[in-house]
Amino acid sequence: MRGKLVVFEGTDGAGKATQARLLARRLEEEGIPFREIDFPRYGNPFAEPARLYLQGQLGGRPEDVNAFASSVFFAVDRYASYQEDWGAAYRSGELILANRYTTSNAVHQASKLPDREREAFLDWLFDLEYRRLGLPEPDLVVYLDLPTEISGQMFRLRETATHTAADIHERDDAYLRRCRESASEIVRSLGWRRIDCSRGGAIRTPEDIHREVWDLVRASLGERACPL
Repeated sequence: MRGKLVVFEGTDGAGKATQARLLARRLEEEGIPFREIDFPRYGNPFAEPARLYLQGQLGGRPEDVNAFASSVFFAVDRYASYQEDWGAAYRSGELILANRYTTSNAVHQASKLPDREREAFLDWLFDLEYRRLGLPEPDLVVYLDLPTEISGQMFRLRETATHTAADIHERDDAYLRRCRESASEIVRSLGWRRIDCSRGGAIRTPEDIHREVWDLVRASLGERACPL
């Protein structure tokens, strides 16, 4: 018996954490049991290499650390999380709701490579995490898409509101554009479900986006969405 794994992925600043929170609230209202996970797990020692990378301790630009090395940092954290936290729950049939997953490595690290090398990288990545490390593959990936210009505005607002500094991904607009461009092909080829988070040059409300998210999740859950 295994559970279900629903993953939120998307453009940085598109509201993954917000949509995960709204979905959690809806699942509670519907009486559907679930567990939430979020990556990287800042503060956990297994996430320390990923934190150092994102904070620029291993190089001030994303390209200073190659796609394979960067991917391993995040994969170690996911493997430890599965062993420490949610693996037993998943294997017993629970629904797992993830804010970022292996999918983030696919989006962010593949963009560092030339187009001709990306397919081989994705094969390596999924073999590493899903087969060699034994992490479960997602049942549904919801990709929240937001134009880079708007996501940059969201970063600036968040920095002001939280008094935090952007990481090396978030402050590199050219890198974020490449991520979005490579993600468009990945979304199509892997069957992820894309949601456009903007309309007419402005970001949609979280509640409006959530309605579309819930339709996708409810269809994926099937009978689970209608508990007795």
